[in-house]
Amino acid sequence: MPKDTLRSEAFNERERRRLFNLSCISLVAAAMVFSIRASVLEDLGVAFELNAEAIGWSAGASFLAMAIAIFVGSPLCDYLGMGRLLGLASILHIIGILMVVFSPLIVGGSSLSPSTVLYASWFVAGMAHGLVEAVINPLAATLYPSEKTHKLNVLHAWWPGGIVIGGVLAYVLRSLGFGWQIRLATILLPAATYGAMILGQKFPATERVQAGVPAKDMIGQAFRPLFLIWFAMMFLTAAVELGPGQWVDATLSRTVGFQGILLLVYVSGLMFVCRFFAGAVVHRLSPVGLMWISSVLAGGGLLALSHAGSPVPALAAATVWGIGVCYMWPTMLGVTSERFPRGGALLLGLMGSAGNLSIQFVLPWMGGIYDSFTEKGVAEGMGLEAARIAAAPISFRYVSALAAVLVIVFGAIWLRDKARGGYRVETIVKETA
Repeated sequence: MPKDTLRSEAFNERERRRLFNLSCISLVAAAMVFSIRASVLEDLGVAFELNAEAIGWSAGASFLAMAIAIFVGSPLCDYLGMGRLLGLASILHIIGILMVVFSPLIVGGSSLSPSTVLYASWFVAGMAHGLVEAVINPLAATLYPSEKTHKLNVLHAWWPGGIVIGGVLAYVLRSLGFGWQIRLATILLPAATYGAMILGQKFPATERVQAGVPAKDMIGQAFRPLFLIWFAMMFLTAAVELGPGQWVDATLSRTVGFQGILLLVYVSGLMFVCRFFAGAVVHRLSPVGLMWISSVLAGGGLLALSHAGSPVPALAAATVWGIGVCYMWPTMLGVTSERFPRGGALLLGLMGSAGNLSIQFVLPWMGGIYDSFTEKGVAEGMGLEAARIAAAPISFRYVSALAAVLVIVFGAIWLRDKARGGYRVETIVKETA
């Protein structure tokens, strides 16, 4: 039997744990790109003389690529196999990071603009992250079908875990005087590690394939009304969680009294701990109820963070925001897999695509707001640095308004579930020949 068509029952607990750990390391590599990129955005702007909107546009390429890779890669899990796609992700991670590291040489030795080179580089790195997401989410759901939301939360604990690793590395290396290229190059280690772990490793077929659900039925799940609503909300949950995280170092360092990357590290450490205990939280609340509470906290925390002008209020606001967003991404995926299991890897891929496509637009939007209010401040007679300080938190205020929509929609779904007897997990009835 081909390596990627084995049934999940063929794997013992040790093999399941190895596959799960492999998934975690691949997510660490992707998360390190996120946090270290946040620490070098301003450096890239200085190196290539680009404004915040242009830097946001180029960094946003990573999220567009992720959306494309997840959308294309998720159904390919059923046909090419999860192992092959994860191996390709490792190769693309290495190539993408090397392209950014050597971008000054590429720009100097060609007629390409810095924005174009950076856009292409982040795009390749984003394709790697997208393939990682396309594989590890259905892989976790397949390995642990009876505890999907919990295992997806534990798996995605390594997203903030990787952000902490990358953020601390970036801070220490910058403090020691190392340039942005050295900081980015540290991502190559986990990228090569998970690539090496794939060699000779067996992977299961997806849950949908093992159950014999036809591709036509899988596609039909994408048009269920509740999924369409859930899909739309993924755009907003991702914007509230990931958009501010990518800009926190470049903007809030001027207002909160310390380097913004440390704020991102603190919030990510908080998320890492909370996601490991997601099982107990979900047991007390339904996953939809958890999303409602998360939206309230995320919106309030972002609003408070936009008004913070010193370390203590900034940490307090970041704590509220961090607790609010920590369960969002994995719980959105967990509910998708639990309520629409016949949708398989395709629906999980659509959700990941929605989340990443959202950030493609949110990053330059936030950068444009920052540039606009900076220019306005200068026009009103403020000095450039004073104008930047005044403009820095305003984009966070705009993003916080998106959480109000989430509160309304998740609240309505939660009440609907309660009226129908509570949250229910659907199971796949295996097809017989």
